[in-house]
Amino acid sequence: MEFIQQNILLIAVAMVSGSLLLALSLRRPGGARGVTPAQATMLINRENAVLIDVREANEYAGGHLSAARNIPAGALAERAGELEQFKDKPVILVCQTGARSSAACSSLVKLGFSRVHTLEGGIGAWTEAGLPLKKGGRR
Repeated sequence: MEFIQQNILLIAVAMVSGSLLLALSLRRPGGARGVTPAQATMLINRENAVLIDVREANEYAGGHLSAARNIPAGALAERAGELEQFKDKPVILVCQTGARSSAACSSLVKLGFSRVHTLEGGIGAWTEAGLPLKKGGRR
């Protein structure tokens, strides 16, 4: 008890920072769940997850996941009809760093997609994990 009284300020700071960290880790845009490259690979292999690359066409051509479809984030809402058949399947959104895909997740959740994920760290994390990219092409 004496320790708590002497270090109340440090304990308060630790509690506040811990609760903020917990809140940020649980809160994702649109209820989306981030997945690591390893988790994404498991979803692809086990549940035939659909990969959507939300980067622009020139970024996509520079290197993308082999099964990914390219639908730029700005066109996602208008092209959502192309994805209608995948509403109940896992959908993984991919961008360069994970920022655009996180924002795009909320669009798909609003359109009724129930299993939307974002690749944490994006293409950068994918290549850092030693996983392959396919260059060129438009899909």
